[in-house]
Amino acid sequence: MSRFDGKVAIVTGAASGIGKATALRFAAEGAKVVIADIQQAAGEAVVNEITAAGGEARFEQLNVTDEDNWNATVTATVAAYGALDILVNNAGIGDALPIEETTIENWNKTIAVTQTSVFLGMKAASAALHASATGNVVNISSMYGIVGGAFAGPAYQAAKGAVRLLTKNAALHWAGEVRVNSVHPGFINTPILGDTDKVALASTTPMGRLGEPEEIASMITYLASDEASFITGAEFVVDGGFTAA
Repeated sequence: MSRFDGKVAIVTGAASGIGKATALRFAAEGAKVVIADIQQAAGEAVVNEITAAGGEARFEQLNVTDEDNWNATVTATVAAYGALDILVNNAGIGDALPIEETTIENWNKTIAVTQTSVFLGMKAASAALHASATGNVVNISSMYGIVGGAFAGPAYQAAKGAVRLLTKNAALHWAGEVRVNSVHPGFINTPILGDTDKVALASTTPMGRLGEPEEIASMITYLASDEASFITGAEFVVDGGFTAA
C-alpha cells in the first residue's frame, strides 16, 4: 500500500520546481493531486505526465493572492474528489533587491505571493481539512525564514519568516485536528534562482552543491504522510548544512 492511497492533495506552484516534484511524488504514492498554478500550459503538462504514469491529477488555475480563486479551487477539488486531505503551500517568488532598491510595489507583490497566499490557502482549505481524518498542511518557507542571508531581499526574507510563524500559529490552533509544519529549503536548483550564480551558491553550502527539487519533495512527502502523525508546528531545514555553519 502506498502512503497516499485514497488521499487528495492540493499543491500550489506545482507547474515547476519543488511543487512539480512534490506533485509527481504524491501521485506516485497514490494521491489524487490538484496541480494548482497560474501557469496553465505548464500545469496541464504536469497533469499529463502524472496520468501517463497511471496516476490521477487535475489542473486548477490559481492566482494564490486571490481569495475568491482560492475558495473556488478548494470547492472544485472537493467536488471532483470528495475530500481534501493535504495542502502544500509551495507557491512563491524570488526577490534579491536590497532595501534601498525595493519599491513598495515590489514589496507588496512579494509579500502577497509568498506570504499572504499561505494564509489564504489555509483559510480556504480549513473546513475541508478538518473534515478529513488525517488533514495536514505543509508550508514551504526557506532557510532564510530562520537566518539572515545576503542572497535574499528584505521582502522575500520577511515573507518566509512570516510563513514560519504562521505555520506554528495554525499548528497550535488546530492541534489534534489538522497538522501543520514548515519546510525550509536551502539553495535548490529550480527556476526561482533565475540568473543567480549557481556556482557561488553551491560554494557557500557545506555539502558543496545545490539541492534538487526531489530532495525537498521527499521531506514534504514524509511530513504529509501518516508516518509523521505526531509532528506539528515543527520546522524542517533541508539546506545541505548551510544553517549549521
